[in-house]
Formats: sequence, structure tokens, C-alpha cells
Amino acid sequence: MQKLTGLYVIADAACIGNDKIITKTEEVLTTGVKIIQYRDKINSPEDRYKIAAQLRKLTHDHTCLLIINDDAQLALDIDADGVHLGKNDTSIEQARRLLGDDKIIGASCYAQYEDAQIAINASADYIAFGSFFPSTTKPNAPRAEIALLTKAKQQFKTPICAIGGITPQNATNVLTAGADMIAVISAVFNASSPKQAVQEYLSLM
Repeated sequence: MQKLTGLYVIADAACIGNDKIITKTEEVLTTGVKIIQYRDKINSPEDRYKIAAQLRKLTHDHTCLLIINDDAQLALDIDADGVHLGKNDTSIEQARRLLGDDKIIGASCYAQYEDAQIAINASADYIAFGSFFPSTTKPNAPRAEIALLTKAKQQFKTPICAIGGITPQNATNVLTAGADMIAVISAVFNASSPKQAVQEYLSLM
């Protein structure tokens, strides 16, 4: 399995729009970013499949991992590299049975250390904590303390992803505290130049 580290870019259909999600993601991929997540809470299953299949080809061409948000079946259907699961989604155990041992399963643990322990015991390949800072994508998300990253890093060997309002100005805080990956959405895709925004993050890693 490819090492899970660095910038984790989330291509969110609601943030980007169907008309731009492919072109903007392709622009981001030219930077050499190694992990893309496709998140889609707005489209029909048919449209999600079409977009995901296009993203699968793009990420494959750029030697980049593609993770599907919330939908293990879609991840299986397009042969994505894995799935990211929230608390109310398919269980990690169900996703593992469906996808097999070779696929990546990530788990949102929000601000809960105990959720991370449960996810790791259930075979999660990485855990995600947040929101660490005010987030435009999820303004009402529970706030996580930076110290949670340090505690998790000391206790777990599983890669840790930090998410929520992370900018080039505050990214060093979460990286220093123990995050292996930082996840970004609007800071990249709402930027006038997504490519330049990604390069700014990559320069910190």
C-alpha cells in the first residue's frame, strides 16, 4: 500500500460544481499531489458514477490515489483505491468485506480519541480528526483540539489526517502536532488558482 502522507485534496461536488470538478481536479493533479478524495452529497447515483469514473481515469494517469467519500459500493464499482467513512455511513467491517484487504479505508473520528481506537481495531488504514479551525465546508463541525493529534500520534501507528479550516498559515501547527496528512477543500478549489494553492501547501511538507 502506498504511504499515506502529505496533502489530501477533497474534490467536493457541492464546492466545485459539476461543470468544473473534472477540469479543476486535473489542474490540481499536475502538481503531483498523491491523494484525491471524491465527495458528493448532491448528485444522483448515476451522475456520481460518471464523475467518479472520470476521476478514476485522471488519478490513474497521474499515479494518484482516489478515495471515495461514504460510498463503498461506488469505490468497488470504479475500482477506486479506497473509501472514507463517516460515523453514520457503512461500517468499516462491512466496507472491508466488500472491498477486500488491499483497499484503503479511512475513518472520520471528529474530535473523539475513542472513535479512533474503535476504527483502528476495525481495520481502518487511516484516521481523520477535525475540525481544528473554522471550516466553510462544515461550519457546525465539532471542534478538535490540536493536542488530540499529539496524543494519537504517540499511541497509534496508523496514519493521521487533520481536516477543517486548514490554511497555509496554520498548517504547520497540525503537522508539528502529529498529522501525517492534511485535508483541504475550499482553500484549494475556491482559490483563483487551485494549482498555486496546492503548491503553497506542498511547500510546507
